[in-house]
Formats: sequence, C-alpha cells, structure tokens
Amino acid sequence: MSVPEPATRAVQARSRLLRAAVEAFAAKGFPATTTRDIATGAQMSPAAVYVHFRSKEEVLYELSDAGHRAFLELIDDADDPAQPPTARLRAVIGALAAHHARDHVWSRVVNYELDSLSTEHREAIGVMRREVARRVSAIVDAGIAGGTFDVDDPQATTTLLLSMGVDVARWYRESGAMTPQQIGDFHADMAARIVGARADESPL
Repeated sequence: MSVPEPATRAVQARSRLLRAAVEAFAAKGFPATTTRDIATGAQMSPAAVYVHFRSKEEVLYELSDAGHRAFLELIDDADDPAQPPTARLRAVIGALAAHHARDHVWSRVVNYELDSLSTEHREAIGVMRREVARRVSAIVDAGIAGGTFDVDDPQATTTLLLSMGVDVARWYRESGAMTPQQIGDFHADMAARIVGARADESPL
C-alpha cells in the first residue's frame, strides 16, 4: 500500500473529523460538544480540529453547507419538469423524506443546529434553504395554475410539505417499522393529499 500524499492525508483527516462531529453534535448538541469530543471521535489528537478548521462553528458550517447542497442536488435528481405537478411533487417530497430517514443523523444536525451558526454562515445557509423552498413552491404553484391542486395558501402549504420531511430526521431510527423508502412513499402519498391533487391526473 502506498503512503498517501500530504494533500490526500489532509482530506482524509478532515473527513474523519466531520464524520465524528456529526455523531457528537447529534448525540450532545452543538453547545455541549467540545473540540476534544470531535477529535476523540475521529481518534485524533485534541489539537487536530484546529489544524483543519478555525473553530467548532466552522465544522458545523461545513456540515450544514454540504447537507443543504445535497438537498438541492436531490431535488434536481428527483424533479422532472416534463411530468405533471402531482408526479413532480410526489417525487420530490418522497425523495426528501427518504433522504432524511436514510441520513437521519447528519440531517438532524444540519436542520436543527442552525441557530449555532454565526450570522454570516446562517445567512449563507438561509440562501440555500430558501432555494429549496422556492423549488417546491414552484411545483405547488404549477399545480394550482393548472387546476390540479386545491390549495388555499401556497406558502403555508410549501412550509408544511418541507417541515414534515425535515422532522423525519428527528424521530427516525433504524429499528423502526418503516424503511427509508417506505417513509418516502408514505410522504409522497401525504403530499398529494395535502395539495388536494386530482386522482385522475396521469403522467405525460
């Protein structure tokens, strides 16, 4: 086995620290987690965090940034604008819910530790969160415009659809009765009911 190049070793070390931070933040919460906890979880020296990150808050920001970029990529992969609004909504909401179950530890940190970010970092993450909401809202609006959805308050409906998926990360456990895919399917069904989707809509 060849010895990793310095840059590769640095990337590997950062990845180990980030994985350890996810577990520590999820278990203890950001305020109660110390940099020593993170380093210990990564099986590294107590000073290791500061070799790769300026602060504990920067660790949280990197996790939050990566997590929200993953949400946007997931929507891109799931959404097919050529499909009818109901199919698009089911695909997107189902994919997001399944993701929050599958990666529930990371998603719990990403969604529930936002107040621990600095003002600058919280605003950067806020831009992505608003973009996630905008993309789902666009599907809801398309369904309303086409007469497919029966929605009184599009903004509140979008918030509800996203919130029920995010909350999966809080309560999901591998020992539960439903798999991530089953949770995704259930949320897809619920999303269609929430918007009052017409049952006779068929894919293009």
